[in-house]
Amino acid sequence: MLRAYFSKGLLLCAFAAAPLLARAGGVSNYLPLNLEPEMERQIERVLILADEPILKRPFAVELVEDALPQACEIDKPLCERVRRYLERYSRDYAVTHASATASKSKGADTVLPNDYGLTSRSDWELSGQAYIQPNDYFLASAGAIAYSGRTQATGSMLSLGFSWAQLDVGYRDHWLSPMTDSSTLLSTEAPTMPSVTLSNYEPITRLGFQYEFFLARMSRSDHILYDGVESSGSPRLFGAQLSIEPFPGWSLGVNRLLQYGGGLGMPTSTHFLLTDFFKPSGLNQSQGNQQASYVSRFIFPGKTPFAVYAQYAGEDNSDGGSYLLGNAALSVGIDFPHLGPYFDATYEISEWQNIWYVHNIYLDGMTNDGLVLGNWGADQRNFGDGVGARSQMLRVGWVPDFGGYLEERVRTLANQTYFGGDSRVYLPQNPAYPYHHYYDFTLRYSRPWKDLTLGGEVMAGRDVDGKSFSRIAGFVRYGGDSRTRDEGSPDGDSGDEGATTHDAHGAETFVDAGLNANQVRISPEKLVPVIITPWAIDPHFGLGARRAVTDQADLGVRVEVDEVAGHSLIGVRPLDWRYRFNGPVALSLFAGVARYNVATPAYSEFAGAGVQWRNVLPRWGRWDLNLDYKYAQNVARDHVLASDIQGSRPDTFYKIETLSLYISRRF
Repeated sequence: MLRAYFSKGLLLCAFAAAPLLARAGGVSNYLPLNLEPEMERQIERVLILADEPILKRPFAVELVEDALPQACEIDKPLCERVRRYLERYSRDYAVTHASATASKSKGADTVLPNDYGLTSRSDWELSGQAYIQPNDYFLASAGAIAYSGRTQATGSMLSLGFSWAQLDVGYRDHWLSPMTDSSTLLSTEAPTMPSVTLSNYEPITRLGFQYEFFLARMSRSDHILYDGVESSGSPRLFGAQLSIEPFPGWSLGVNRLLQYGGGLGMPTSTHFLLTDFFKPSGLNQSQGNQQASYVSRFIFPGKTPFAVYAQYAGEDNSDGGSYLLGNAALSVGIDFPHLGPYFDATYEISEWQNIWYVHNIYLDGMTNDGLVLGNWGADQRNFGDGVGARSQMLRVGWVPDFGGYLEERVRTLANQTYFGGDSRVYLPQNPAYPYHHYYDFTLRYSRPWKDLTLGGEVMAGRDVDGKSFSRIAGFVRYGGDSRTRDEGSPDGDSGDEGATTHDAHGAETFVDAGLNANQVRISPEKLVPVIITPWAIDPHFGLGARRAVTDQADLGVRVEVDEVAGHSLIGVRPLDWRYRFNGPVALSLFAGVARYNVATPAYSEFAGAGVQWRNVLPRWGRWDLNLDYKYAQNVARDHVLASDIQGSRPDTFYKIETLSLYISRRF
C-alpha cells in the first residue's frame, strides 16, 4: 500500500512536469552522514564559500559538485580536496565509503553524540557504502554500520526519478536542521529507520523551492497508552520539510513530524495522515505525537565569510494560533569556514523547554531503539524525564603545515534544575534530580596516505550522573583513487573553469546601541486578572550582518538584547529586511524569536517594523539612526515551579511591546 501510494504520487509528478523531462537531471547519490567527520567538515566549508544555504542533510553529491567552481575561487586547496573525494561518485559503480575503527575506553558507558547509538564502551566500529548506477535515473546503494551490540543497514536503498522528484526506498538518513551538531527534530543520534522518501535536490522555480516528504517505521514499543489501554507496536513517523531560497545566500523553511499508529485502536489510515498532518490543533493532538520547526540560514559573503543559522521548534502548539509553537526549543549557530589560511570554527547553542522527547501516548517518547531522534543532549537524562536543557558546542579546525587536518571540539550540556518531570502528564512533582553538567572534549587528527585516510581520536568527558569517561581510537578509511569515467587529469584537478569572481554583494556588519521603551502584559492564568507593567525606558544593544539582494533591498540577521521590566529579552532575527529609498531614509520589516529570561525561560515569535536615517553623521560616516517597533505575542513559560499558579492553563503568557531608538555603526 505504501509503495503504491508513493509510486502513484511520482507518476502524477511526472505527468505534471512532462515538458521538463527533456532537460531534467537524474537521481543523485548521498554523502555519508556523520561517518567521515573530517571530510564532511570540508564539504560544509565548500558549501558556505559557494553561497549555498543548506537546511538539511545528507548532502546530495550533485549539490556539492555544483558548488565547487565558486568555492574554488576562494579556497582552491580545500576545493581540490573535496573534488578528489567526489571522484568515487563519478563511475557506474564503486565503493564510496569504508571505515574501520578500533578503540579503548574506560569509565562510564555513555552514548556518543550523533553516532547512530554507538556508546563509549564499544571497542570497534565498521561502516561501508557502495552503489551501482546503470543509468541516470536509477541507483542501488548498499550500506551498513556495525559496532558492539548492533548492526544496521544505513545507506541501503533504491533511488529512482529525477533531480526534481527523487524517490528513495530503504535506510536513508534524515537530518532536518541547518545545525551541524544539535538537530532538534531528527538527527543521527538513533539508528536509521527504514523509510520511503520523495524529495528534490535541484531547486524549483525562481523562489528556489525544495521539498522532502518521508514515511518511516519506528522500532517496536511496548509502552503505547491509548484510551486507557497500554499496548505494543511499531509507530509510524511522517515528516516533511518545505523551504525556499529566493535570494542567493539566504534560505527559509519549515519542518513537521507526526508520530502516529502502532498502538491498539490508534488511527493509521492515509485519510487520517493527510487530513491531520497540517492541523496542529486537530486529532493528532490526542491521537499522535507532533513536532514542528522553522529553520533559516544566512551566508555573509564578506572578506571573512560566515554562515548564521537557526532552528525554532515546538513539541506542541501554543494558544493564539497554530503558527505559535509551544514547549519551545531554540538553536542558533555561526560557522566560519575560512579564518585565515589555516583555521575554521563553528559555535552552536541549543535550549529546549520541558516536555521534549516524552509523550502521554507514546510513553517512550520520540525515540527509536530507546534513543531520541533529535538533539543528542536529550539522551543525557533519566529516561522519561521531560526536563529542559541547554547544550553548546565549539569546534575549531586547523590545516597544519605538516599536512592533514586537526579538529578540536568541546560540548557541554546543563539540564534544568527544577523538578524531574512534568506533573501534568508524566511524573509526580518531586525535587529535582541532581544532574551534573555534562561535558566532553574531542581531539581528532586525520591525513591521507596512498589510497587510505588514517587518523586517531581522543575523547574525554563527564556524563550527567557525574561519572567520567574516556576513549582513544584509531581509524582507517577508504580514501579513493584516481580512476574515474570522467575525462580530466588523473588527480581530479579540472582547473578553474566555471569559477566565478568572489563578490561581497554589498555585505556589511553592524552594532547597535540605544534605548527601548517597553510594556508587558502578563497573563498567569485564565481566571487571574492580567497584569500590565508601566511603560519603562531601558537599554538596547544589537549585533548583525546584512547583504544586498537587489539594487535597493538588503537581507540580514541580527541578535538584540533589551532590558524589559527587569528581565533580559533576547531577540534573534533570522529575517531582517531593509528597503533603501533614493535618499537617507530606509524602511525595515523583521521577524524572529524572543527569549524572555524570567523564572524559567519563556519563548515565542515576534515581528516588527522600523525606519532608519542613514549616514546621520556625514562627517564621520557609516552611522545610522533607527526607530523600531517590536511585538512579541504569547511569550510562554510553563508552570513547572512549586510557586507557579496551578489552574486550568499550564502556561504564563507575556505580551511584550518595545519601541527602540538606537544608533548603528556599520563596518
